[in-house]
Amino acid sequence: MKIKKKCVAMLLAGGQGSRLYALTQKVAKPAIPYGGKNRFIDFPLSNCINSGIDTVGVLTQYQPLVLNEYIGNGQPWDLDKMHGGVHVLPPYQTAAGASWYEGTANAIYQNMAFIERYDPEYVIVLGGDHIYKMDYSKMLEYHIQNEADSTIAVIDVPRSEASRFGIMTCDEEGRVVDFTEKPKEPKSTLASMGIYVFTWEKLKKYLIENENANTGSKDFGKDIIPAMLENNERLFAYEFEGYWKDVGTLDSLWEANMDLLSPSVPLNLYDPNWKVYSRHNNMPPQHIGENAHVENSMITEGSMVDGIVDFSIISSGVTIEEGASVKYSIIMPGAVIKKNAVVEYAIIGENCVVESDAVIGMNPESVPNREDWGIAVLGHNITVSSGKRVLPKEIISENL
Repeated sequence: MKIKKKCVAMLLAGGQGSRLYALTQKVAKPAIPYGGKNRFIDFPLSNCINSGIDTVGVLTQYQPLVLNEYIGNGQPWDLDKMHGGVHVLPPYQTAAGASWYEGTANAIYQNMAFIERYDPEYVIVLGGDHIYKMDYSKMLEYHIQNEADSTIAVIDVPRSEASRFGIMTCDEEGRVVDFTEKPKEPKSTLASMGIYVFTWEKLKKYLIENENANTGSKDFGKDIIPAMLENNERLFAYEFEGYWKDVGTLDSLWEANMDLLSPSVPLNLYDPNWKVYSRHNNMPPQHIGENAHVENSMITEGSMVDGIVDFSIISSGVTIEEGASVKYSIIMPGAVIKKNAVVEYAIIGENCVVESDAVIGMNPESVPNREDWGIAVLGHNITVSSGKRVLPKEIISENL
């Protein structure tokens, strides 16, 4: 029996995230911790339920164990529905054989049967690795008003950065007249956010045609959108003006966390009208010791701080011992920073141990040549021995 839904969301969460190096060697990118309490995937899932979309397919592939466990039955996001809810959709074997997802469009194609169960008029396609708060219902309303076949969320970026994105050129009505993936000479500064609303019958047609052609990369930006434009379909750009961060690199991950500590950044995680939900352990309140010194930082429950913390994000269950110093850094859940260790401008993965007198990272002002400076990174479950040093730009994926 089909259960009719107006809109179904498909969340692409299977990418390898190779530019996050040690942090994604054993963990899918959407499961990476963010802001002390959340993970990347909390944002699109929370956006869905806050937007009134209660049926979400999460397409997993690369290192899905932590992500699958984290999503569970969807209860933290109120997505444990009898009819709908959240469904984890890994690649699976059919009568025709088994196949990994070959691209973003192919991933949706392989799960058309899931979409058809709900007989939707519209499908929204989302990524699992962006930090933002967005009301998808407004985008869907815009799509319907324009009688669009596809609506693409865009954000205005500096012209100097436009070559990193898929760039849209629109007419006066907002209709897309040109789309170029990562152009050397961009015609506009409207960058695709990788968020699409499609009229389902139209999307289904193009997915099937793309699959049968068996050419190209089977990707939305490289195949589906250009094909629809070539056939003069009605494509519209929906301009988003809020905070949005693509956390695809170590630098952008660090910056997105540091943004939470800046009063000028419009990302409010405390807004009661648009909550960002998460699955987190019920831990005791954080403990700030009598010898601790904390400034302009976020300290999550279950943490014990007896050292110095400045301009840093401290996740749940973290221990920072007396005499340790953590500055301008991200400390992920369960990490331990021992006595007299120094952590500066670094990302410390989950359950790491930085032994006493170890030094991770360095203030950029202390590096003679600025090109030699960068964020120091420890992957998950790494131990750095007493007295060892991790230099700027170093990425450690084994015990040191």
